[in-house]
Amino acid sequence: MTSTDINASEAHTGGPVASRVHELTTVFERGLQENLGVGASLGIRLETAGDGYTRYYLDPNPATINAMFTVHGGVIATLMDTAMGSAVFTKLGDGVAYTTLELKVNFIRSVTLDGSRLTCEANAIHVGRRTATAEGRIVDGNGKLIAHGSTTILVLNPE
Repeated sequence: MTSTDINASEAHTGGPVASRVHELTTVFERGLQENLGVGASLGIRLETAGDGYTRYYLDPNPATINAMFTVHGGVIATLMDTAMGSAVFTKLGDGVAYTTLELKVNFIRSVTLDGSRLTCEANAIHVGRRTATAEGRIVDGNGKLIAHGSTTILVLNPE
């Protein structure tokens, strides 16, 4: 993880976005330390998180390729799902969890193991009491669009 951005007023007051970003980064760091989750298994890394926004990256590696030696579509979808879900997470209250209800990914071009980093930026579009939506875009190191998509999230309020 290289950085975590939150707006200045949230950071200063320790508001809800700051709390959720801190929780997100703590969980992600723990997974890396304990060799758990997509960060450890696929190399997905959180770069930036803020109010309804996240940016993750992946450096394609042999564990991410398919039989045609291109990055597996499921890996690209996982990168996008992680980023979009996390963007929604930053907007949820303490104790509120989420899970993906629907994931739509449009694959634009294939990715080879050429050393080009994939970056996914995601934005929460709507966050309601029961559902949320988000959009994401993945680009390669040259800024070429690799995939774009959307998600519908089920918001899990504590009982």
